[in-house]
Amino acid sequence: MLVRYNPWNEMNAIYRQLDSLFQELQTPTFRTPVAELHETDEALHLKLELPGVDAKDVDIEFTENAVKVVAERKTETKTEENGKQVSEFYYGKYQRVIPLHARIQNTVVTAEYKDGILNLTLPKSEAEKNKVVKINLGETSA
Repeated sequence: MLVRYNPWNEMNAIYRQLDSLFQELQTPTFRTPVAELHETDEALHLKLELPGVDAKDVDIEFTENAVKVVAERKTETKTEENGKQVSEFYYGKYQRVIPLHARIQNTVVTAEYKDGILNLTLPKSEAEKNKVVKINLGETSA
């Protein structure tokens, strides 16, 4: 019996194996939320995106020169009798440590959380507000 060779069968098998591998690599133990940082003379304003996270599931820690945010988006409990469910939503932990280039007064930080956006106002310490930097270009020759 003669069987016709079809190279596409092997290509499809390789494609399925690679797809499975990439799916495993795309599931980290935690995600890094995206952030925006804006600086004024008085404070640093930090905005982080935490989609689908309840405010009660957000933990924020401050030092004088860093902010650590840990949050968790919990899975929704659903019951299905027939069929299967496919979801691309991320459920799990978000974590980010953001180093700050200016010292802050970590005891007077304010936070607001609305629609999955965390807004932090980080007042600068008095020493940072009054810091003056002088640049000496040296003597110029005439």
